[in-house]
Amino acid sequence: MQHQALLGYSLLIVEDEPLLLMDLESEFAGTGANLTVTSMLHHAMILAEHDGISAAILDHAIGRESSSCLYDRLFERGIPFVIYTGFDVPEKDRKGGVLIPKPARPGALVAAVEDLLRPATEVESR
Repeated sequence: MQHQALLGYSLLIVEDEPLLLMDLESEFAGTGANLTVTSMLHHAMILAEHDGISAAILDHAIGRESSSCLYDRLFERGIPFVIYTGFDVPEKDRKGGVLIPKPARPGALVAAVEDLLRPATEVESR
């Protein structure tokens, strides 16, 4: 049984490749997080307006569109996010999102989200 480090958190996952989406759901299954998934950018933009999203994992390219408008909105709302992509997204375009290149080693995405959600006081005490 995995530890439930993300118990009580709500994560938005945006990925348009069905197999990768299944992998992401599997990776976060044992963490205790509540997952909301979508493969459509316009749906993700609607979901980004909902209160209660703790963090997001986003592909940069959804179909033929870029997720950069979603980065902007999440940044404005103060919702941390991971950009999980095969594209090189320049730091200036990431809006504070953490870039993790595809494919990532097992556990890398969970660790990145845990780091994003770790209270600032805990990070400062290290």
